[in-house]
Amino acid sequence: GGERFNKSVLITEEVIEMLKECIELAPLHNPPNLKGIYAIQELLPHTPQVSVFDTAFHQTMPDYAYVYGLPYSLYEKYGIRRYGFHGTSHRYVSKRACEFLNVPYESQRIITAHIGNGVSITAIKNGKSVDTSMGMTPVEGLMMGTRSGDLDPGVISYIMEKEHMSASGISTLLNKFSGVLGISGISSDMREIEVGIKENNPRAILALNTYDYRIKKYIGAYSAVLGGVDI
Repeated sequence: GGERFNKSVLITEEVIEMLKECIELAPLHNPPNLKGIYAIQELLPHTPQVSVFDTAFHQTMPDYAYVYGLPYSLYEKYGIRRYGFHGTSHRYVSKRACEFLNVPYESQRIITAHIGNGVSITAIKNGKSVDTSMGMTPVEGLMMGTRSGDLDPGVISYIMEKEHMSASGISTLLNKFSGVLGISGISSDMREIEVGIKENNPRAILALNTYDYRIKKYIGAYSAVLGGVDI
């Protein structure tokens, strides 16, 4: 949803056009979602549809948390900034934790972790997302099943030059062949990594250690951002 949507909305033709404009920000996610919308419009034309945005919860991040250290004109022209993802998950689990503990949601400092093949950490203060590990795309942040996570940008141009790789090629490498899969050479599935660890596979051990370390590092950083942690 980029900066256009900060909450769920009923799907209209205007919303569909805005979703199309956001495709370049989420080229892997928006096109399939639009296909689903069109399919329901055709099969159930009188059924209301709602668009729920994974980025919406993070629209409360302050500018100093979402802006990149790039020329500001690139943000103004192309919307290049950090948007974050998994917002629906982070919002739900943070609220559910407060309900479970019987504490007021609006006065807690919370760190939530969405851990699966995709991984993100969010810092929540007084019910609002103040920072999150994913950026303009889901590649930024923690190392994941097949995504690299945080990376020196200079590494990208170096690989492209050495491997004679195109922009789409490097994108595929970082999205689909990196992370736990890339380091272990086995799988992005932690069950298979655990088997490798039991067999004393050094790369399986390294993959899990790196994965765990990055998570701890972000939790520590967000503890400082929040000035302490309640949950």
